[in-house]
Amino acid sequence: MALKLASTGYRFARYYTHDEPYVRKGPPPTFLRLLAPGVVLTTLAVFGTGIALLFTGPPSNTLIFAHKLSFIAWVALMVLHVLGHLLELPRLASADWRRHGGREARLAGAGLRAAALAAAIGVGVPLGVLALSLGKPWL
Repeated sequence: MALKLASTGYRFARYYTHDEPYVRKGPPPTFLRLLAPGVVLTTLAVFGTGIALLFTGPPSNTLIFAHKLSFIAWVALMVLHVLGHLLELPRLASADWRRHGGREARLAGAGLRAAALAAAIGVGVPLGVLALSLGKPWL
């Protein structure tokens, strides 16, 4: 989650500080720009309430309600977000892995993106194991 928020926030900042390549590419569609604050806020709410539940333990009816409510809102917004990107997904997902068409056919920074993803997974798996041990009272 942190990697996704950081990379999206970086692109957002580069566009709105008028960095030429980002301005040339243009903004996302208006619908996705309007949806973005809700996606970010509900993502933070789902994770925040989930982490709070890990540390408070059961029973915590107020936190459980907040977690469920934020999750429902997050799912609704994420469905719209994914649908908004559905048509461009195959082209973008395959761009880093293309071998034909020369170097210009691949997107710049493919290695850095792969390393950042590997690092996020490398940090996320131990954090997930830790979360499982903290969440034993819920099991």
